[in-house]
Amino acid sequence: MPGNPKKTGKSGFSRRWRWGVVSGLLIAVITVLASGYMVDVTNTDIFCQTCHAMKPFRASWKKSVHGGENPQGFAAQCVDCHLPHGNFVEYMTTKAITGTHDVIMNLIIDPAEFDWAANAEKNRLKFTYDNACRHCHVQLEPRGVKPGALLAHRAYLYGQTDKKCASCHPHVGHKNMIEMANKFFEKDL
Repeated sequence: MPGNPKKTGKSGFSRRWRWGVVSGLLIAVITVLASGYMVDVTNTDIFCQTCHAMKPFRASWKKSVHGGENPQGFAAQCVDCHLPHGNFVEYMTTKAITGTHDVIMNLIIDPAEFDWAANAEKNRLKFTYDNACRHCHVQLEPRGVKPGALLAHRAYLYGQTDKKCASCHPHVGHKNMIEMANKFFEKDL
């Protein structure tokens, strides 16, 4: 029959297949770029304090050595201390779990009634990772360190203690954290 016959067979399949591959690749590229962007956006202290309950903790961090109050002016981000620095899968899994937990807690707790001091004591080691500390603090036996600190760090480095970094350095990341939280939420000290 004259006219415009329908194409069938291999060429029709090939065209659909090529269109599917191109579409799939385009979606994959967009997903990867969007995911990378979202990881960058959610890795900042500004993002972390978007939850009302985190505002005093950001303020106490800003006044600490890790918040930029040091001779170099260097400031670690929340994720630099509060996420593990092992492998990418561990990092992203912990980031997703922690972020989900924080959002849920922000919805169900009353920050003014919450016991921030007890929570910090109970969970400090759970939310501060040694490999995060060691990511920046590589040299734990520098010249001029006090003998007691030198011995403590040697025991840690040689695995002769079960202590974690935050066991001996519990308040290094946030200056006057509990006081600032209590003041922010108008609690009596």
